[in-house]
Amino acid sequence: MLKDIPSMPDDREKKLEEIMKKNDGSARRTTIILEKEEREFIDSLIKEGKEPGIKPLISKMLDVYRSMMIYDWRFPGEYYCGISRVAFVNVELINIFIQHVAKEEYRAIGREMGEALRVSIEATLGIQTAEREKWQDVFKRLRVQGFGDFYTKDKYILLRTPFISEPEIWAGFLEGLLDTNLDVKASSPPLVFQIKEKAETH
Repeated sequence: MLKDIPSMPDDREKKLEEIMKKNDGSARRTTIILEKEEREFIDSLIKEGKEPGIKPLISKMLDVYRSMMIYDWRFPGEYYCGISRVAFVNVELINIFIQHVAKEEYRAIGREMGEALRVSIEATLGIQTAEREKWQDVFKRLRVQGFGDFYTKDKYILLRTPFISEPEIWAGFLEGLLDTNLDVKASSPPLVFQIKEKAETH
């Protein structure tokens, strides 16, 4: 019996090492202490069916945090996405601006907007927006920022739930952002744009 006692610490160390090896790379349990008001708010979201639970809510928040680069937040109400300052703006305010722009200028203005965003995305994320294989990464960023849901199918780009209703603005915007040429094929949501093949230059 006494001979076994000195070996017990070694056995414990071995068991501890085995446990640590098993846990390496696996999910770690984290405890978060919430204020009463915070917990009540989360519970109300779950009760109303807006969120399925605390874990999915936190996962979604982290995904938005990464996608929107909220870690560039300077102080409440102002944050930067790389070189660009981003603001949450009511769609109604944007539409007021649009109402005072001549319709024949829509595509040119949209193209300037797209080109400016292309510079921002390329400088911030290193994504070359003109490369078609990168478009899904670009569209994910646009979706997270509230532009709408973008899809590609064959030679078409579809835009569901656009926050601006004018298709010519979107056509110019996508042309400037993706360095492509588009024809508007559907002028009410979902908006449909046909990708025109660039003419060969000799």
